[in-house]
Amino acid sequence: MPASPISPRPKSEDKAIEEFLQQMEEGRGVSPNTVRNYRQALLEFKATVPDKSWWDLKPADFKSYLYSLARAQKLGPSTVRLRFAALRTFYKQALREGKMKSNPVSDLTLPKMPRRLPVFLNKEQVLLLLDAPRQLWEKSEKLQAAGGKKKSRRDAQNWQMLRDIAWLELFYSAGLRLAELVTLKRSNLDLRQGTVRVFGKGRKERMCPLGGPALRALEAYLDACPFDDNVLFVSAQGKQLNGRTVQLLLKRYLAVANLDAKLTPHKLRHTFATHLLDHGADLRSVQELLGHSQLTTTQIYTSVSVERLKRVYDDAHPRA
Repeated sequence: MPASPISPRPKSEDKAIEEFLQQMEEGRGVSPNTVRNYRQALLEFKATVPDKSWWDLKPADFKSYLYSLARAQKLGPSTVRLRFAALRTFYKQALREGKMKSNPVSDLTLPKMPRRLPVFLNKEQVLLLLDAPRQLWEKSEKLQAAGGKKKSRRDAQNWQMLRDIAWLELFYSAGLRLAELVTLKRSNLDLRQGTVRVFGKGRKERMCPLGGPALRALEAYLDACPFDDNVLFVSAQGKQLNGRTVQLLLKRYLAVANLDAKLTPHKLRHTFATHLLDHGADLRSVQELLGHSQLTTTQIYTSVSVERLKRVYDDAHPRA
């Protein structure tokens, strides 16, 4: 089963692009999301030099494209860097295969990303969010009772409420990415040991411990779920719950908890990391739990903790 419900298709007619993407997908196990984004980025660039071969392009061609993206189209640094990440990876692969003697995009200076601290929830906000599915269910129950409506057998089992409590708890307990959450299998869970086996970017495997509330929520959901498929989180039709549905459900629960509806599932991952560091976890352990390949990626969360400590100091110290 693919790592994401989003399909990287349709294919292009550019043979060089498709051979590269096939190698990325099959040889390196990149996600369908990455395949889709790389294809789009490569096709958009090639449309600017339609009469030139990939292997005849020079650094000047890419400097011109970079100028067009940053100045003429006024795209932000993250968008520009994403486009050139695809180009750089494409030519790195071409070098390995002997199609090129040098990488024409390797020496380009790309716009720097602005330094932004991760957004996260505090402990009280997390508790409100985790309880939101139950709050919404109880409100719905009262409305049905007031209207004299009879509940169906499936409604009475309230398994979808238990499902949503379970994936919210799992997000916060294990710091998962959205794509990792929706592709989990029941066989990835070891409730006795209190762990979940996760396959992250590049199919990199890691083992994540789970807290008691998450384990109890998962047990309650699995006991109530009317479907026996190996997919962990399923829709009302018994199909794999997709990422878009999780995003929409999260917005609903954020509204119930009176929290910012712009918060994304990834912010729960930020919250997981920040809370661990705030309570004394070492950076290397957090890196392993998040599945980061580089420690520098994890270090941004230390800035959040330092900023919080500064605020505490300013508020509490008489000579701050």
